[in-house]
Amino acid sequence: MATLAQPAGSFALGTFSAQDGERFPGLLVKDRVLDLRNALDWAPSDLRAVVERWEEALPLLHALADDDSLGRRPLEGLRVHAPIEPRQIFQSGANYRQHVIDLEVAHRSPDDPRTVEEARAEIAAVMDRRAAEDLPYVFIGLPGAITGPYDDVTLPAWAEKPDWELELAAVIAKPAHRVSVEEALEYVAGYTIANDLTDRATVFRRDMKAIGTDWLRSKNAPGFTPLGPWLVPAESIADPGDLRVTLKLNGETMQDESTKDMLFGVARLVSYASQAAQLLPGDLVLTGSPAGNGIHWGRLLRDGDVMEGSITGLGVQRTRCVAEGTA
Repeated sequence: MATLAQPAGSFALGTFSAQDGERFPGLLVKDRVLDLRNALDWAPSDLRAVVERWEEALPLLHALADDDSLGRRPLEGLRVHAPIEPRQIFQSGANYRQHVIDLEVAHRSPDDPRTVEEARAEIAAVMDRRAAEDLPYVFIGLPGAITGPYDDVTLPAWAEKPDWELELAAVIAKPAHRVSVEEALEYVAGYTIANDLTDRATVFRRDMKAIGTDWLRSKNAPGFTPLGPWLVPAESIADPGDLRVTLKLNGETMQDESTKDMLFGVARLVSYASQAAQLLPGDLVLTGSPAGNGIHWGRLLRDGDVMEGSITGLGVQRTRCVAEGTA
């Protein structure tokens, strides 16, 4: 397991198991874990069952965190799984200003007459107009892509250009449909870390250019979304629009940006997604990834790579890449 980074607030939530044991929802206080199946009256079998009763559960969780007499077990020796199993995953694309500028410049046509500086300036102006006048870009991911925060990630043999995308993920607390931007954060239970891996080679359908992107193939291989380690209550995060998102590859910093660079903040994304769909308790809203992806560095993921992702107050995840057939 990665070195424990203490999450913000007096407690965090997670999903744990003893060696080869049954998974259980747990309350993490410092380096000790309370099994919530025994601590809450409704004996929740998983963390989503806690989130589904979030308004009722939150004061109880505070009381449990403050009670030193309860039998908690050491975190050491427990396996940490993805904190929650969502029914739906809403993913935001092209939501970091600098990231989009970098991608647009990298994918310029060979006969583009503009200099790099001219292209960056023009794209930056487009991004500023988009943030002021346009709508977020949101698509759907599959829960089957989720894996734990310390699990190995299998790189499929067909993935020619697997890339990392560390992201802030909001966890929905209650059904949300057609909610306003002003009320959207009331529907967020908390936050966690997601690494939304993408195979750059299959993002665009070369055989059907009019169709555009193929998110099913490029983003939803099993294990392509390491999640966690913790669900940190929203009340413990003072401003989700001012968090540091950092990804290290084999110890070298590749992404290091503030969520201030988001074109559309958490409230805008939750509100926008809710206009078309009903968001359910435990669902994830991924907020996009900042600059510094592998396509920018010209260095994609390969067998043996270790990714370490952290976001202010949310802990650290650490995953190793394993080429298909070599595990």
